[in-house]
Amino acid sequence: MAQLTAVSRPRRTNPGRRVRSRRLLYPLDMVYARSGVAQPVAKPLAPADLPAPSRSLLDHERDMTSTLEEYCGGRVALRALTTFAKGRSYFRQVLLVQETTGRPLAMGAIRLNLAAFPSRIRAAILRTERPLGRLLREGGIAFLSRPVAFLAITPNSDMMGVFWMPGPRTLYGRQTVAFVGGKHVGDIIEILPRAREGK
Repeated sequence: MAQLTAVSRPRRTNPGRRVRSRRLLYPLDMVYARSGVAQPVAKPLAPADLPAPSRSLLDHERDMTSTLEEYCGGRVALRALTTFAKGRSYFRQVLLVQETTGRPLAMGAIRLNLAAFPSRIRAAILRTERPLGRLLREGGIAFLSRPVAFLAITPNSDMMGVFWMPGPRTLYGRQTVAFVGGKHVGDIIEILPRAREGK
């Protein structure tokens, strides 16, 4: 399948420095390619085309953990689905769930440059016990997750499984670039379940 590319949003952390165009599903496409899972189909959307409540959950620069906790009124827990290292990058695919019920709230794929973090934070990331947003907040790390594309996704079988979906209905998500101290430290895809299934 031909890879789509996303156009960077005009606002950015460092004036004069652009985020290059990239594959729409990166780094999730790397996770699926490595495991031999068929890729979902994604197309870019303007923020205004995201339906409620997806837009309020996606169109911001905060971490997804705190955004979902505010939306659901409770803590979010992490379930690691896949982790691996490739060169200097650490990849993981995770599911964020409601801590009290286990209900899926978002699926994410992350590529991080672990060398950008203090050793205590690197060790905590590798333990995959806490959502990244909470881990960085509690560790005193100033973290920014800047959207570069919003997505409409026709899910694959993996997504339908983690989101308890009986069929392939459109999902919404975002691709972001992660910054710590103004430096690009990673790339993230975050995908929401269907609105009535997510809360």
